[in-house]
Amino acid sequence: MDNLPQKDTTKDMKNLNQNNKAFTMIEMVFAIIVIGVLTAVALPRLQRDTKQQVADSILSDIRYTQHLALIDDKHNINNNSWQRSFWRIGFNSCGGGSGLYEYIGSDMDYGGGISNNEAAIDPVNGKRMNWSTFTNCSNGGDAQTSDRIFLTNKYGITNISWGGSCSRARYVGFDNMGRPHQGFTLSGSANYISRLNTACFIKFKLSGGDTFSISIQPETGYAQIVGQDQS
Repeated sequence: MDNLPQKDTTKDMKNLNQNNKAFTMIEMVFAIIVIGVLTAVALPRLQRDTKQQVADSILSDIRYTQHLALIDDKHNINNNSWQRSFWRIGFNSCGGGSGLYEYIGSDMDYGGGISNNEAAIDPVNGKRMNWSTFTNCSNGGDAQTSDRIFLTNKYGITNISWGGSCSRARYVGFDNMGRPHQGFTLSGSANYISRLNTACFIKFKLSGGDTFSISIQPETGYAQIVGQDQS
């Protein structure tokens, strides 16, 4: 028994290590290929999801603005400027060209702009939906302001253009019947001349070049994402 030849385990271990190294390399190459394929498939989907997310968010805010107008009648027979207080949603540039933001509010004192105490409260997080065109927003605002309104910082929107009957201003408001209006912020008489008669279109461009548009119909104020009839 003692004279039996001994097996050379050193050679076997060496061969085993070589085989393991070769197998690990094959796994690595395979993993890289799989990751590349998944990235190629998932990236366009991720871009589409981001585009849909921001489109849905803005559409929801337009409808929220109309809802506020329907439940908060601004008609005031004692003041000819009462139309200035229509609930409205608008889009502006932050200070120093640091991005674009949206706001929702009612000019309750007829002063011409929307102050923080006239801004709507975001139903998602309980924060105000307003900012100043003189204040930088590259960091996404402050703790009192809803981060959803900073369209460039949060969603990558780089440009907003208006078309159809919404070419007079960068905002749209609603009366107590939910009808859309533009150009009412300087109104001095209750004549409803600012009411839209044809469809309004707002086009948004994202940093990657993708675009989407939202339409607002006259009379009903019905808003939807263009090309998505069920939106």
